[in-house]
Amino acid sequence: MAQRPVAGKRPGTRIALILLCLLTLLSLAGCASPGGEVQRRVDSGIAGNWVVVQRGDTLGNIAARADVPLARLQRFNPDANPNRLAVGQRLLVPTQRERAPSGGPYRYQIRPGDTFSAVARRFNTTPSRIQSANPGVAPTRLRVGQIVQVPLRGSTGTVAATSSGGRSSGGSTSVPARAAAPSAAPSSVPSSARNWPWPLEDYRIVRSYGTDSHGTLQPMLLATSRGARAKAVADGDVRFAGSMRQLGRVIIVHHANNLQSVYALCDKLLVDDGTRVSRGTPLCEIGFSNATERFDLLFDMRLGGKPIDPRRVLR
Repeated sequence: MAQRPVAGKRPGTRIALILLCLLTLLSLAGCASPGGEVQRRVDSGIAGNWVVVQRGDTLGNIAARADVPLARLQRFNPDANPNRLAVGQRLLVPTQRERAPSGGPYRYQIRPGDTFSAVARRFNTTPSRIQSANPGVAPTRLRVGQIVQVPLRGSTGTVAATSSGGRSSGGSTSVPARAAAPSAAPSSVPSSARNWPWPLEDYRIVRSYGTDSHGTLQPMLLATSRGARAKAVADGDVRFAGSMRQLGRVIIVHHANNLQSVYALCDKLLVDDGTRVSRGTPLCEIGFSNATERFDLLFDMRLGGKPIDPRRVLR
């Protein structure tokens, strides 16, 4: 006598369930290693290099891809906010050879273009401390791949200033001590500082130099278009080319007669620290601000380190 199907389940249904179970088992087997452990996707090519943050990236998944501890990745990127990574932001991924204990010294691998000054700025220390920690290393003969010790020190003082053009959604910009804005401005500027060109060819002043409603002195903010490049307003020497907390990438140029020009919120730097530039030399590409949804350049002029209104110098 022919067997009857179990009540409530047709033969086709049972076959479908069996196939589903088989597919599930096969997929699990494909994700497992021979030892039964789930494999992680490791991209060894990013270790030791800079990576550009993509939509959906977190410090955690970047650390997992590079197979390095999350704490080490965070300490190699002290300016990165782990809760607010920006698409397009660049992060330095450490290698397995490098170490970053909380109190230092860091074990750091020299990369192309590195100098003791650049490494010191990145980790908030000084070139002299790095030199003292590496007595047998000639700072003018650094080799790519060479391991050096980077001793740390306490963070430098900062002055908080509110900025509508900052990259932080809260609008707060922490200005490092070397770029902090004292309240007193010089009463006069050198006669040579007249009719300098503006740093952008196509721009709109969205915030003038001056104090805000809270009495905080604010630098000038210029809106421009995609692909715009900031240019040197006069001949000078690049004394800083790197990242500053909340200001993105920054260029500081020193000119004759103790004048300085500052270009912040940049996306890509086009010159290096120590470069001699002429008036009109492209310095950086302007970055996109998520806070203002514009391409903004924060531009500042200094005389002896004290801020002055750029309109007193620019034509």
